Amino acid sequence: MHILIIHAHNEPQSFNAAMKDLAVEELREQGHSVEVSDLYAMSWNPIASAADFGSRVNSEYLTYALEQRHNCSQRTLAPDIQAELDKLLKADMVIFNFPIYWFSMPAIMKGWIDRVLVSGVCYGGKRFYDQGGLAGKKAMLAITVGGQPHMLVSGGVHGELNDMLRPILRGTLAYTGMTVLPTFVAYHVPYISQEARVTQLAMYRQHLRSLDTLQALSFVSLNEFDEKLHPISAPDS
Repeated sequence: MHILIIHAHNEPQSFNAAMKDLAVEELREQGHSVEVSDLYAMSWNPIASAADFGSRVNSEYLTYALEQRHNCSQRTLAPDIQAELDKLLKADMVIFNFPIYWFSMPAIMKGWIDRVLVSGVCYGGKRFYDQGGLAGKKAMLAITVGGQPHMLVSGGVHGELNDMLRPILRGTLAYTGMTVLPTFVAYHVPYISQEARVTQLAMYRQHLRSLDTLQALSFVSLNEFDEKLHPISAPDS
C-alpha cells in the first residue's frame, strides 16, 4: 500500500511525533511506501478562502464547494491544496495523527480537511458514504488524549470515545467513502512515565502490524435508502 500520514503536532519532540516516526519506520519495514504531511512543519494554511481559487464561477459571492469543483476541473486550485489533493488521491490509506483538542482535532488539521477534501472529487451530490469519492481507501486515526481509559467509556465522565470522534469518523472519513479502521488511542500521555510511553508505542506498533485483520467500523450504505434518501423499510417477514 501507499500510506499518507497527516501529522498535526506543534512540538517535534512530542509523543505524537514519536508515533508518527514509529509508523513511518514500521510501515516501511512491512513493505509499504509512506508519505508524511507534517502540517505545522509545512506552515499549512488552515483558512478556506477565495484565495484558494485561481478562477471563479461567481466573483461576487463565494460558494466554497462550487468553486472547489470548478477550480479542480480547471486545475486552478491553490498550489498547496493541489499538492495535498494529489497525495490523498495517490494514497491507499490515510492515517491522521494528532492530539485531541477540545473533543476534536487541532484547527490546523481541520483546515486541511476543509481545503483538501474537495467537492466534486471527495464528495458531492450523492457521492458519500459507500459511494463517496474516496471509496476503496482506508483511513485510521492515531490520537493522544490526556484522559484515562475509564473516563472515555459509556458512563464515564467524558462518555464513549467514538461518540466524541463521531464528526471525524462518520462525518468526514466514512462520509467521503473511506473504510474506517479502529482508532489507536494513547491515553493519559502528558502524565505517564517514560516506561509507560515505551509500552504505548509498542502497542501502536502492534496495531500497525494488524492493519490487515482489524475489523472496520460499520456505517450506512446508500442502498438502504431510496432516491430521496428516505430509509427503505425492511420487507415484512
